[in-house]
Amino acid sequence: MAYTYRYSRPLVHSYRILHKLHAVSSCGQNRFSAFFSTEFVGDTPVLVRDFIHSALYHPDHGYFSQSPRSVGVLDRGINFHKLQGRKAYMSHLENIYKQNDVSWFTPVELFKPWYAHGIAEAILRTTNLSFPLKIYEIGGGSGTCAKGIMDYIMLNAPTRVYNNMSYTSVEISSSLAKKQLETVGEVSSHLSKFKVECRDAADRSGWGDAEQQPCWVIMLEVLDNLPHDLIYSENQVSPWMEVWVEKQQDSGKLCELYKAMQDPLIKRCLDVLNVDKDFKHQGIREASFPSKMWSKIFPKAKRSWLPTGCLKLLETLHGALPKMSMIASDFSYLPDVKVPGERAPLVSTKKDGSSSDHSSYLDAKGDADIFFPTDFWLLERIDHYSSGWLKSRIESFDRSSKKGKKRRIITLDTSVFMEEFGLPTKTKTKDGYNPLLEDFINTKFYLSVPTHNTK
Repeated sequence: MAYTYRYSRPLVHSYRILHKLHAVSSCGQNRFSAFFSTEFVGDTPVLVRDFIHSALYHPDHGYFSQSPRSVGVLDRGINFHKLQGRKAYMSHLENIYKQNDVSWFTPVELFKPWYAHGIAEAILRTTNLSFPLKIYEIGGGSGTCAKGIMDYIMLNAPTRVYNNMSYTSVEISSSLAKKQLETVGEVSSHLSKFKVECRDAADRSGWGDAEQQPCWVIMLEVLDNLPHDLIYSENQVSPWMEVWVEKQQDSGKLCELYKAMQDPLIKRCLDVLNVDKDFKHQGIREASFPSKMWSKIFPKAKRSWLPTGCLKLLETLHGALPKMSMIASDFSYLPDVKVPGERAPLVSTKKDGSSSDHSSYLDAKGDADIFFPTDFWLLERIDHYSSGWLKSRIESFDRSSKKGKKRRIITLDTSVFMEEFGLPTKTKTKDGYNPLLEDFINTKFYLSVPTHNTK
């Protein structure tokens, strides 16, 4: 298995959840319960997405809010040309992790400035430079990407493009927002063009009036940490139910509660997943008669994770930035996931330099990263839905209707993206090994731009 920048180690654990019809609780099953901060779940049950949001982003107890040290920052870029090959690179990387008390280093950090330069080149090749260049970055981490992009534009774009550009980072973590200003401020001329807005990008009220000019949105390793919802079915033919998290009053343990489907955001996400059911196998289909008979003989519970946080964010972005172009990069799959369910997350805690993976998302106590694989087929559908094109098909009786403006979208492996837009020779070792092209096999780039075409 190729190296990925968040380690995952096998952790053997299994469990099953007993259930009842309608709204039922799993609190009696101790194997699925976990002690947790009462700051996350009070006396009222919460949807799984709200639980995950608190576990990651609670201002006092959330994983990303406690300290910026979860995201690593290198003092200087790695000189790959001085390393002999893969073994030397892995040894160098191991030393870096030992010297820094951090959970992980993102690709934009490991391959700075070249990773950010590749993104900047993709923007310059694609954007309409007759308009002032406006860039928004969601979840800018330590600011390394912003600085790298602004450096590249300053050195490679026409002077007027750099002088008139604006770069806005929308960052939910106040500690990371402060770090971004420090990083970008290393080049004094950048500061007049850069600002950080410390807020939740998915909250439409924070964006103000819609921006009618073309702009770019960058999201690097953002989709994987967006809250997801969980739906559950007791067997192959039973209806899907929403999963909520509640706390036992006597013990304080957390457990699942199943309710009939009613949440509007979950329903919209299922609509996106199910439209044109015969188009892809990912759709949640109605069971056939043989399947119903088989399910009675061999009933099997089902769990499916829905990217409702992604849907909410893209609905917000398309509403606030209707002419946006977008570049996103993230995991296309995650190895050794122990949490059950389709599109399930990896829940990982790092302590004293070693990582441990949890078999339940309820084990997250503000000290664990919760990150999901990105279903890029589903992401494209969510993008089309949020921009209005696919939504018109879902709401129309005529399924062949294609009202609205379909976006131009392409998904590329990280290696393909960097070979096209980057300078991969800069990340090559002496013997020709290139970690940028060879190691990140479970990550992809997603590019989406508006178009006036309706076909």
